[in-house]
Amino acid sequence: MNILVTGANGQLGNELRLVSKGSRDRYIFTDVNEVQGAETVHLDITDREAVEDAVAGRWPVSEKIDMVINCAAYTNVDRAEDDAAVADLLNAEAPGYIADAVKKNGGFMVHVSTDYVFGGNLNNTPCREDEPANPTGVYGRTKLRGEQNITASGCRHIILRTAWLYSGFGKNFLKTMLSLTASRPELKVVFDQTGTPTYARDLARAIYEIVENRKFDGNEGIYHYSDEGVCSWYDFTKMIAEYSGHSSCNVLPCHSDEFPSKVRRPSYSVLDKTKIKATFGVAVPYWTDALRECLEKIRSGEEA
Repeated sequence: MNILVTGANGQLGNELRLVSKGSRDRYIFTDVNEVQGAETVHLDITDREAVEDAVAGRWPVSEKIDMVINCAAYTNVDRAEDDAAVADLLNAEAPGYIADAVKKNGGFMVHVSTDYVFGGNLNNTPCREDEPANPTGVYGRTKLRGEQNITASGCRHIILRTAWLYSGFGKNFLKTMLSLTASRPELKVVFDQTGTPTYARDLARAIYEIVENRKFDGNEGIYHYSDEGVCSWYDFTKMIAEYSGHSSCNVLPCHSDEFPSKVRRPSYSVLDKTKIKATFGVAVPYWTDALRECLEKIRSGEEA
């Protein structure tokens, strides 16, 4: 198959580059941003005509695309509140453009969404796929609209909602905490937001396995994927500091209201992964094991 990956220079896209190296399929990695040393075709997914040309095989390859894996998104949750039009274009309209092109050419779409579609839900049990969405901010609302546009297109698709994504690539919570716990004697981190850190490589592996083993046909729909387990941002930071040897930093728990934000973040957004494990047989690592692996990849220079 010819597989086009959007947002290829982001966290998940970079991990897909690594896990797909031995694939029998042809992966074409695209992005609007250039990264030195990464082979990337320029594609702006907010340009409907460019998306149609790419999926139809008029450019950048001479054969039509069989699958699009959409990793591109506007992910700055706070900035989205002041940049709603751009967030909507990237998170809602562009996935619809891709879905329409995929439908027209008889392909398949894999789209990555977020736990923020449940931002307003007061959960105390893991969120299932059939639970009503209730986003509270621009980011969550635009991501939900992206899901709805894909569904409305009628294209064959899988939507994968994930949460708390991190890796050694780009900017993310892990890399910020690595820096802060190494440089500060004391650090406050919220303990009243609960979820599951997800190593982007684990999500990339799950996508790759589903695609490589041709498990997607007949299993269209929405699925949840995060690593196993539950913790707060405080717990996550404590483990980052411990596993990195940053013992001189005193990490303290605090309430969310000590860090005012324009966005009401989900207080509990643990994702129920029963469906994806039962349907695809995906193995899901425990979050602390995944964190150790990621830190080792960073130390070895494989991820930076």
